[in-house]
Amino acid sequence: MFDTGVRQFRMAMGMVWGRRLDPANLGRLVDDVLATIAEFGEPGADAQEALGSSLTDPEAQLEWTNRCLSRTARRLADKSPFYARRFAAAEVDLRKFDLKGLRAIPVTAKGDLIEQPGDFRCTDVPGYLATRTTGTTGRPAEVWLSRYEMELWPALGALSSVLRKDLRPGDVMQVNVSSRATAAMHVSAASCRLAGAGYRPLGIVPPDEALDGLGQGGATLLLTCPSYLAEIVTTARRRGMGPDDFQLRRVTVGGEVLSPHLAQAACQLLGVPLIEDSYSITEAIPVTARSCRQGHLHHDVNLGLTELLDLETGEPAAPGALGTLVITPFFPYRDCMPVFRYDTRDLARCLPEGLPGCELAGIPATSHILGKADHLLHLGGTEVVTPRQLVEAIEALPADPWPARYRATVRDGRIQLILPAGAVSGLGEAEARHYVGAALGGRDVDLTIVGDDQATLLRQTRSDLHETTFATPRALVGA
Repeated sequence: MFDTGVRQFRMAMGMVWGRRLDPANLGRLVDDVLATIAEFGEPGADAQEALGSSLTDPEAQLEWTNRCLSRTARRLADKSPFYARRFAAAEVDLRKFDLKGLRAIPVTAKGDLIEQPGDFRCTDVPGYLATRTTGTTGRPAEVWLSRYEMELWPALGALSSVLRKDLRPGDVMQVNVSSRATAAMHVSAASCRLAGAGYRPLGIVPPDEALDGLGQGGATLLLTCPSYLAEIVTTARRRGMGPDDFQLRRVTVGGEVLSPHLAQAACQLLGVPLIEDSYSITEAIPVTARSCRQGHLHHDVNLGLTELLDLETGEPAAPGALGTLVITPFFPYRDCMPVFRYDTRDLARCLPEGLPGCELAGIPATSHILGKADHLLHLGGTEVVTPRQLVEAIEALPADPWPARYRATVRDGRIQLILPAGAVSGLGEAEARHYVGAALGGRDVDLTIVGDDQATLLRQTRSDLHETTFATPRALVGA
């Protein structure tokens, strides 16, 4: 017990002083928590405190954020060529830097990261692993990570997951995300190793192969994206599978919009109580967010700062207003190629004041992600339709057209929607138009139907990042 207390103290002091944490020490803390759970059934309140669960008090959050922002900004001004120029141009006093002066620093756009990647690399840290964004929403960005980061993040993730009982010894995690997501794959694999769990990285393989792993391979955890979950559900239905064919206890998705209709169908088919809809992006690892049962998205306050900025003014979004998530990972949790006030262009709504509490009350929250800001439909004035509204309307059609394939534009204030024939199977065009229009709040919709062979050309999803095997028939080039 004394050794455990020393390890917790070392971790806590590293977080308070802003010094690099010892991943090996965190790994031993994971072992301590597992041993405690095995003996007593619970991890103990002291372990929860060591992870920073006390940061639910607004005053504690503010003090922590100010300290971490100042530390992070000072290091970037010294070690990052890009941010050295940016802070100098803003003429801010980094010795007194805090939330009040944050908006003096312009947000960082993805284009900055793509066009000047070398200038984001900190001069005191060698790169160890390069990872890329998937490129499903535009040109991919390459992000370099240090050996320290690739050892730290799995240890933090394993400790958090074991404390919440999200990850247990004997679990088998099946991962169906693109294998190009090297950082996410590495972190999840190493977290499973530290927790004594099995790990099956399959990638975006034909859904029948994924189902074989889920059904016969004993997977208890599934990590994937909503569009691939849709393919799993559709294929499982075709095969006549049901809850008795699976041993899953948790299913986690992220990276795309998850519609309630698909989530409900997946729960019923896979036999899990809910689909956990999480949020993270490659550029801002390890800052994450997780959903509560009331549908709020709660943003991590320990490892970074997440702002919600109004799309028009760039100021904090007012209650009920749309905004874009802007993320700043804190040092020492990000050290090789960090970003500061990174504009994700991921849309969310600022929650109204006075909402009833949820199980994660006290942790800052927004609405679920509503899609990318660049994909908003502007109908005139302040009226807009978000990608989430379109996905939810289409995936609720009687034909269960998952994942939603569509193309939407606006002409003269009317939504111009193109759908594949399979999406409106069993409906006439007028009936389909009524269904979609009603789901979009009674808005006017002009509908065009195209052949199913054009479906993937309408809207690309992460499930289109196919990874084939020799067992998968392929067309010959030039045949």
